[in-house]
Amino acid sequence: MASVAGLFVSPERGTGRSAARERVLALEGLGIEGCAHANPPRREVLLASKEHLDAVGVAPGAIRENVTVEGADVHDWPIGQRVRVGETVLEITMVCEPCHRMDELREGLRAELDGRRGMLAHVVEGGEIALGDAVELV
Repeated sequence: MASVAGLFVSPERGTGRSAARERVLALEGLGIEGCAHANPPRREVLLASKEHLDAVGVAPGAIRENVTVEGADVHDWPIGQRVRVGETVLEITMVCEPCHRMDELREGLRAELDGRRGMLAHVVEGGEIALGDAVELV
C-alpha cells in the first residue's frame, strides 16, 4: 500500500526552500495551508513519487513537492483520478513538467526529472494529511 513519506510547504516563493512538516492541512479549493506555491484551481498540491526522487538522487522536498508518496508511481494516475490522502480527497489535474529551477538544484536535473517530477492536484475535500497516512485511489 502507498503511503505519505514526506510533507512539505514553501512559505515563500523564490526561496528554493521547502519546510518539512509532520502534518499539514489541505484546504478545499486552495491547496496546502501556508504554501506559497498553491495556484488554484489546477496547481494546488504537488505529489511526487519517492522512488523517482531516489532514482535521480534528490531528497524528498528538494523539488518543492507537497506530498512525497512511497509505494506508488504518481505518473500512473490519469488526469481526473481521485486520490484519498489522509483525510483529504485530491483530484489529479495535470503533469508537473520540470522547470528551469530544477537545474538550479543540480545541472541536468530538469532533464532527469522529465516524466517523473510529479502530478498536480486540486483539493476536492479538505482535511489533515500526516506522515504515514495511506494513499489510495478512489
